[in-house]
Amino acid sequence: MNAIIVDDEEYSRQSLFFLINGYCPDVKVKGIARSVAEARSFLKSETIDLVFLDIAMPVEDGFSLLPDLQRNITSVIFTTAYNQYAIKAIKASAVDYLLKPIDIQELQDSIGKAAEWKALTGENDLLAVSHETVFNSLHENLNEIKKIKKINLPHSNGFHVLNIHNILYIQADSNYSIFNIEKGEKIVVSKHLKEYESILDDCDFCRIHKSTMINLAHLQSYSNRNGLVVKMSDNSEHSVSRRRSPGFMETVKDMFKK
Repeated sequence: MNAIIVDDEEYSRQSLFFLINGYCPDVKVKGIARSVAEARSFLKSETIDLVFLDIAMPVEDGFSLLPDLQRNITSVIFTTAYNQYAIKAIKASAVDYLLKPIDIQELQDSIGKAAEWKALTGENDLLAVSHETVFNSLHENLNEIKKIKKINLPHSNGFHVLNIHNILYIQADSNYSIFNIEKGEKIVVSKHLKEYESILDDCDFCRIHKSTMINLAHLQSYSNRNGLVVKMSDNSEHSVSRRRSPGFMETVKDMFKK
């Protein structure tokens, strides 16, 4: 894959370049840009499969380059040293990222995902549409200051894009997460519930059991008559574990104060 590195810091550009050259033989770095403007100019003259894109840069941040990458069907791996909200938005939108200082194994894993995406897009024109939805969801998530609006759930042929509000609850099933959404639909994703807990913890979702996380917007009632039990808007009932009961009650009280 042909790649470019976009980062305003000299040390970060050079260290990533040497890591790719030394440990990632399937990637050829075709250029290094110090700004979004330089990267945009480079993309006009070169066919690039993969962009390593820093988030925090002066004048234009990394997100400003997304429309150009979308037009070129180019995969992106964000590189960042901070900004927890941006990381949540990226995770929710199913875009890959690397935290600085960059770990070699994580770098190789991210490149492996990008290679899989490149192979799939070569076989399936519909994935060009999926690529567009990924970046559109990321844009929308980043426009809100504190809360994720949409989440992209990957599957073998692309992504399901869900509005957060439409999710009733999420259940864990071994290494899978089952999203229960309105109208009785279910979507199964091969990721642990813990990963989605970290994405949705500021979005009025609450982990009530090791195997269940609920959307408080769909909480209909709760009762402690026979152990704490919640009832959701689809009339399903779920037990709140003893260990998580205090946290649940505190979260509900805070929600009613808003």
